[in-house]
Amino acid sequence: MEFRVLRGGLSRAVTVVALAAALATGSTGLLPAMEAHAAPATEGTFAFSGDEGDYISLGQSYAYATASQDRVDVYANADNSVVSLSVDGANGDWWYLNLAAPSGSALAPGTYAGATRHPFNGPSEPGLSLDGNGRGCNTLTGSFTIEAVEFGPAGYVETLDATFEQHCEGGVEAARGEVHIDNPEPPAALDLGLAVALQGTAGTLNGKATLHGSVSCSKPVRVDVSGDVTQVKKQKLIRGSYATVVNCVPGAPVAWSATAAPTGDVPFQRGDVEVEARATAIDPDYDESVSAAETVAVHLARG
Repeated sequence: MEFRVLRGGLSRAVTVVALAAALATGSTGLLPAMEAHAAPATEGTFAFSGDEGDYISLGQSYAYATASQDRVDVYANADNSVVSLSVDGANGDWWYLNLAAPSGSALAPGTYAGATRHPFNGPSEPGLSLDGNGRGCNTLTGSFTIEAVEFGPAGYVETLDATFEQHCEGGVEAARGEVHIDNPEPPAALDLGLAVALQGTAGTLNGKATLHGSVSCSKPVRVDVSGDVTQVKKQKLIRGSYATVVNCVPGAPVAWSATAAPTGDVPFQRGDVEVEARATAIDPDYDESVSAAETVAVHLARG
């Protein structure tokens, strides 16, 4: 049985969710701005303190660490221009930190002065936002320094060492802190392969087209295979769609088979058809869709 094979790369859709609403007053907390698949840090610490009169810190000191059973989640946006951190303290505290480079540039080691409140900073300004425990700034100024940062695919943050200083509402009082993230090397992205057999069958009793093929994968995933079949016979257009699900495991191609019913009253018949095929799966490490697709001519025999 002959196959056509296409190996598909990532179809990435990693985005950073912006803050849901601006603060009405300085005493109203910000709504969390976390992306759906923020990854827990393997090793991470987050600490900050503030001057007396600083609204965010209330003049106190705070320290959290994964080694102390505090959860620290971190992720970057699609172009690595924003890193977002969330902390769920074992004591019930919760904090959010966003560090953003000016528009069009990825975060890199260096000092980012003149930061304003993320995500409302202008395109030429860095962005900064520390909020949590029900407190946030309406407006802010500040700066941050990236000492080290390394990114992987799909928003993965391997290394982050940074310090920051934030002033709420134009005040001289400040909150100052630091974050350190040390994650292992990022997992490889899911590689997905799709093959369509160049021979199929046209059912003599039900007029349906039966198609075959295989999928391959670099990680265990559920693969959705679907597509459309088109045939022209005696100047009549015959069309149908098919879909099936395959549990794919690495190591060897896994077969799939699916049947397309004609949408009209003219059955699929022996001869050539055009088959559009798509395979999609979710990368379990990055929670993003990966796809492969191809269009081939398939010969239907009577079945």
